[in-house]
Amino acid sequence: MDTMKGLKRTHYCGEVTEPVGTVTVGGFCDTVRNKGGIIFIVLRDRTGLLQLTFDDTTDKTIFEKAASCRSEDVIMAVGEVRERESKNPKIPTGNVEVFVTDLRILSKAQTTPFEIVDDLNTNEELRLKYRYLDLRRAPLQKNIITRHKIAKVAREYFYENGFIEIETPMFMKSTPEGARDYLVPSRIHHGKFYALPQSPQIYKQLLMISGFDRYIQLARCFRDEDLRADRQPEFTQIDLEMSFVDENDIQNMVEGFVARLFDEVLGEKIALPLERITFADAMNRFGSDKPDTRFAMEIQDISDTVNGVEFAVFKNALADGGTVRAICAKNAASVYTRKEIDKLVEHAKGIGAKGLAYVRWVDDAPSCSFGKFLKDGELESILSAVGAEKGDVVIIMADRTNLTLSVLGALRLIIAKKLGIIDKSKHNFVWITEMPFFEFDDETKTWVAAHHPFTMPMEECIDYLESDPARVRAKAWDLVLNGVELSSGSMRITDCGLQEKMFELLGMTKEEIELKFGFLVDAYKYAAPPHGGMGIGLDRIAMIVCDADSLRDVTAFPKVQNASELMSACPSEVAAKQLEELGISVTDKKENG
Repeated sequence: MDTMKGLKRTHYCGEVTEPVGTVTVGGFCDTVRNKGGIIFIVLRDRTGLLQLTFDDTTDKTIFEKAASCRSEDVIMAVGEVRERESKNPKIPTGNVEVFVTDLRILSKAQTTPFEIVDDLNTNEELRLKYRYLDLRRAPLQKNIITRHKIAKVAREYFYENGFIEIETPMFMKSTPEGARDYLVPSRIHHGKFYALPQSPQIYKQLLMISGFDRYIQLARCFRDEDLRADRQPEFTQIDLEMSFVDENDIQNMVEGFVARLFDEVLGEKIALPLERITFADAMNRFGSDKPDTRFAMEIQDISDTVNGVEFAVFKNALADGGTVRAICAKNAASVYTRKEIDKLVEHAKGIGAKGLAYVRWVDDAPSCSFGKFLKDGELESILSAVGAEKGDVVIIMADRTNLTLSVLGALRLIIAKKLGIIDKSKHNFVWITEMPFFEFDDETKTWVAAHHPFTMPMEECIDYLESDPARVRAKAWDLVLNGVELSSGSMRITDCGLQEKMFELLGMTKEEIELKFGFLVDAYKYAAPPHGGMGIGLDRIAMIVCDADSLRDVTAFPKVQNASELMSACPSEVAAKQLEELGISVTDKKENG
């Protein structure tokens, strides 16, 4: 095997776009084509591809080395850059080639378990097992580099706006934040555990009390919860906190970051200020607190229109204090046949609905699933109310308001995808404001916190904290992009009395408050400036900017659905001696019921 002694790389492959004299390049052999008297090696590094050429005028030893090269071998080459006879307009370096005068084979590769190509249909589990090979592919390299650019823009932007980057602990006290903690046993303090942070929430509030005024961190966060396409057990958030501000100041600061990010990374201008929609308005119009606003087809309330209609489903829902809502899918009748509508009904039942009513307008006379219950003119009133025309499909649901909205919100997305009406070139940001402070738990029949316990209620709602929880709105907001929640933020409680009251409303005793949050409660006794902040999901922004289907596509070494990492077979068992030092024994889960 050769060494690189005496060689220093002068150029990356993607930089060689015109004749520049002699260059030294290094990388992986992407393809090798041996045509007898001439050999072409396409060299690949993280910047792109570059063709190396060897012919009958090449030194015999160098030519034989080139002939021995195979895909994924690591080589370095020295040569003269010249114009190609047969140009390749598909790549930036397609007008030139390097006529090689020195070749070093630094490392030979055995046959890879799958081909290293851009369009790969190989099973994802196999790719993740050999993730270091998967990451050689250009699409993944592009994604990881784009993620780096996002992080770079974030640091530069917030530094320029007076933020100080401060690291917070990875080992911290376990405190309730909404998801399960990952726990780390202490060897020194037997029977006690650290928690990996779900977020740096408490520490960044303490930094405001400490007087740092503006804090930023690209923070690693950990949550032991079920995985999905836009979730990983470990993730990164662009975490920030600001003092002496209100919610508009924080939102405006983040808007500036978003605009800078999309300009520098995608070359796209984002119009500011971003749209703002209250939580209540978002639910009523889109059936979601993270609405996709790239298409219309909003939910419409037709309760007044159908009041008096003798259709039992509508009548009973309204009598029970519920609602009747509809979505009108324009020009959908040719796509949504009766069979396809039946599929929608089954899906709706799977997410809580008892059923759906519909109108499919194909011929002159609309086909209505509940037409036999209608009097003359009532169907026309419904169609008029939702703006339906010939060629449209109207989907109607009647039930409890919250359930009706959430089901129609889900169907709205399904229908839009099937109709192909979502403009994927758009990046529609929207702020969701005035979030509810409490959520009603149907199982326990109690009101529970919708946010972390340090969230400030709106001043005009404080009097209703105990008497009317449903009426309380929070000084909390989300930033949503194309139906994906990117970030959550809030103003924090700084009044000791109000904070203690909040803990009590959440069912915590004084002993529990002291045990879990005593240090924070004490800190607030020494005065705190008004402050608030946000945590922006770096991974989710990267997923959308890269147009990726999953967070796995923008994460170097991701976990799969069961939170395992296939390449290193993590998590794994550890030696009995390690457990003994920690005072831990592992029992069969089945034995413990």
